[in-house]
Amino acid sequence: MDETPKTLLITITGKDRPGVTSAMFATFAAAGVEVLDIEQIVLRRRLVLGVLVTAPRDWKKLRLAVEETAEGLGMQAEVERGQGDNKPRRFGRSHVTIIGAPLKATAMSAIAGRIADSGANIDRIERMARYPVTAIDLAISGVAPEVLRPLLAAEAATQGVDIAVQPANLLRRSMRLIVMDVDSTLIQGEVIEMIAAHAGCEAEVAEVTARAMAGELDFEESLRSRVALLKGVPAEALDEVYEAITLAPGARTLVRILRRLGYRFAIVSGGFSQITDRLAADLGIHYARANELEIVDGLLTGRVVGDVVDRAGKARALREFAADIGVPEAATIAIGDGANDLDMLNAAGLGIAYNAKAVVRDAADASVNVPYLDTIMYLLGITREEIEAADAEAGFVTPAPPI
Repeated sequence: MDETPKTLLITITGKDRPGVTSAMFATFAAAGVEVLDIEQIVLRRRLVLGVLVTAPRDWKKLRLAVEETAEGLGMQAEVERGQGDNKPRRFGRSHVTIIGAPLKATAMSAIAGRIADSGANIDRIERMARYPVTAIDLAISGVAPEVLRPLLAAEAATQGVDIAVQPANLLRRSMRLIVMDVDSTLIQGEVIEMIAAHAGCEAEVAEVTARAMAGELDFEESLRSRVALLKGVPAEALDEVYEAITLAPGARTLVRILRRLGYRFAIVSGGFSQITDRLAADLGIHYARANELEIVDGLLTGRVVGDVVDRAGKARALREFAADIGVPEAATIAIGDGANDLDMLNAAGLGIAYNAKAVVRDAADASVNVPYLDTIMYLLGITREEIEAADAEAGFVTPAPPI
């Protein structure tokens, strides 16, 4: 006896063309079935449509109708008998975002292998971007994010790709506060070294900066010693430094797009307010906190005014800004590259090491090592296509992607 199945999984594949989905659903409608689940993708003009429906009493008649409809469309159809309804997703739901430039099949294979080894399942795969990096988002279930994160981080480091593991919850879609470091994060290079060039001590300052960012020196002590070398530099040099600053690629795009979605931004820097305040005004950033260089009679004195914004001060600023906006710390994102960013990254709901020192990469929730700050948006579930569409609507021209 051929028992009637409870469900049918119908998969349609072939060259995409208008009317495929409507024709197939007209066939389903004629059979009076219920739709339980559906997914459709188009990859390089090839369509894959999967539909889970309740099985009618005469399910073989529906199978024949589906095959005839597909044949008329020049498509292929597969009808599989199922048992039971579409089961809900399992526990431990995560979003795993993988970024590569390039993203090689060997890396994807290794990461998928670690996911399988952990007992988790890949429920869905979505491309977030194909240039200038390839970014892929995996919907994962079955293993808690905090268990999955260290396993995949180690594999990503081996494969030379970036990876972020985040809980699949509403925070990914809510308004959030993004707090960024400035030097070597929001901008390229270090402002204090650019000022030091006017004092003829750039190499000496750069060496101390590198050691401080690697966590080898106390930040406040190193800052005061470096600032002391700037004594006598004319205040006008700060204007020249500001004009010479180069933003990280994608910085304006990141702020522009996310501000439209209601995000708030802050910059917190161990650098200097004479620079960061102007950056905040230029980019439309809501909050800024940094050290203030003392200026007397138009010259730098070699001292800073007030308390130093150090490692603890950055985390404190993040908490204060979040409280002022009225968002929980879990809804904050911190981005930084140096050891003095560690407390801030740990305080945030999502701490991102951006082209960071090894000590920072090892401690952060996620690591991004490509030179495009706007790749952060892929971690938030925003695709490159959505970014370009929003920019086009606002009148911004996006370079055409490679074929």
